[in-house]
Amino acid sequence: GGIFLTENIKTLIENIKPLYQETMKQTREYEDNLIKPIGSLGRLEDIAIQIAAITGSVKNELDKKAIIVMCADNGVYEEGVSTAPQEVTAVQTYNMLEGKTGICILSRQYKIDLKIVDIGINGNIKHSQLIDRKINYGTKNIVKQKAMTKEEMEKAILTGIELVKQLKEQGYKILGTGEMGISNTTTATAVITALTGSTVEQATGKGAGLTKALFEHKKEVLKKVLEMHNNGKNTPFEVVQNMGGFDIAGLMGCFLGAAYYRIPIVIDGVISISSALAAYCVQSLVKEYVFASHHSAEPAYHIAAEKMKLRPYFELDMRLGEGTGCPFTMYLADAATKVVREMATFEQGNVDKSNYIDIRKDTE
Repeated sequence: GGIFLTENIKTLIENIKPLYQETMKQTREYEDNLIKPIGSLGRLEDIAIQIAAITGSVKNELDKKAIIVMCADNGVYEEGVSTAPQEVTAVQTYNMLEGKTGICILSRQYKIDLKIVDIGINGNIKHSQLIDRKINYGTKNIVKQKAMTKEEMEKAILTGIELVKQLKEQGYKILGTGEMGISNTTTATAVITALTGSTVEQATGKGAGLTKALFEHKKEVLKKVLEMHNNGKNTPFEVVQNMGGFDIAGLMGCFLGAAYYRIPIVIDGVISISSALAAYCVQSLVKEYVFASHHSAEPAYHIAAEKMKLRPYFELDMRLGEGTGCPFTMYLADAATKVVREMATFEQGNVDKSNYIDIRKDTE
């Protein structure tokens, strides 16, 4: 099993291709020919151009949208790094399946389907909407040992890849990434710290809300984790295997899968970006397929975004996770592609283009 899995993932990574440059050029020219000052829709134009370069088609309709929410527990919980009890992972996953949590409300507003995955909850949930891909009942405590075995890590990554493949086959045009798991800001921070060479002091935030004493304790725990697992020589896969969670490994697979299957994918907050960063460190082309939604209030998020040179679209001071940043960016992507589909060109609108200058260039 193990060797076969590794080969599968390796082959997929080697076969990720860059954006379609020709389509990118065509879309940029088309955008410049719409009745508006050239470049005046700014980053909205960039989104449409990037999506076109992903799909290979100038005009795109993002009529089917889904957010994949990976739910899993983390062994490091026993170190007392979270204020919420571990049961909350299972309870909130169930609430999500029942349509009651933050991501449910925001997704309903934009008619986005939620794909809620048990990839490693420490408990058993029964629900008709649950996608059961449980790898184990949570990871191990990373202060004492590796989070997961190599096989478990590969299985989690493949779970994400397979899900993306299925959703693409079902006609989804854009995906978002979310998660649910008590203590996962700790695992995400460890992964980002290791992959960027930053320090625990720089990267650690308060997660779902910690007192001053607990915050100091969390930093101590993270220092132990990095001392134990981070020798600077680990591959991104080993970093995720040693210190990550099943949710992080699963989402890493989603980002690799999205790049391979050419489907736009939105990054949510700090856990989501830790997975995107791990995928990017394995294959830098991943960056061309991702859209960073909002600036999470977690410091590790900024460090990861900087490393990938990503500029999020929103400053909302959000730190909920679940994928809650994704619907806003999906709305932007929808708007961006709609402009290309429906706005008149200079010819259609009887406007003389020669009166316009390109506001993106320095003009005399």
